[in-house]
Amino acid sequence: MLVIVDLDDTLCNTWEAGKSALIKLMIHLIRKRRFRLVKYLLLGKYRSFESIKRYHLLGPGELIKDVLLALYPDIERAEVREMVELVEGEFFSKLRLYPDALPFLMGLKELGAKVALVTDSSSEWQRKKIERLGIAGYFDDIIISGETGHSKLEPHNFVLAVERSGEERVYVVGDRDDTDMRGAKAIGAVGILVRRGYFRNRIVRNADYIVKDLFEALKVIRDGEGNKGRAEA
Repeated sequence: MLVIVDLDDTLCNTWEAGKSALIKLMIHLIRKRRFRLVKYLLLGKYRSFESIKRYHLLGPGELIKDVLLALYPDIERAEVREMVELVEGEFFSKLRLYPDALPFLMGLKELGAKVALVTDSSSEWQRKKIERLGIAGYFDDIIISGETGHSKLEPHNFVLAVERSGEERVYVVGDRDDTDMRGAKAIGAVGILVRRGYFRNRIVRNADYIVKDLFEALKVIRDGEGNKGRAEA
């Protein structure tokens, strides 16, 4: 059995940490009188990144640089670096595993599952999160869009995880329907959507199960494996 797991807002509180970083950035921008960027953030124009493949391969620092240069073509590099460092510092000071993350990962190991982390963003940004959270040892494979050149808007990384594992029974656990659950459907896996984080109120079209936390997700997997064992017996 293979369980493909998402990182952001599935295992850790990325959106909550991100909101804290955005608030700190806006205070800084108001002091610097960078009102165009304040307006950009308040109007939620960053949401346009959600469906653009390129931005799923980049880290927040690179996204911030892109936005700053678009709004302020003559901005000095030192000011860009200052804002990037401010955002990254605040983000990582607030980043935490959800309370159910470690019990979930340990529960999968008790079931004898192989666990693959499939996540979008730059290699540096995601590997820094994994290191800070101390969870690398729970995964048999780690696939990051910034390393493969393919985001979860396409099935490539899900297919890659299955091919590397050699497993036929596959579950996908994540918080986003149009990436994680659509990816699950593309590879014939059971998709378990965890309703939390930035995408928690989005319309669901692809998930097989919708759960409120990883304890419920683990129960779905345990029940599924138990039923399969009884059918084989």
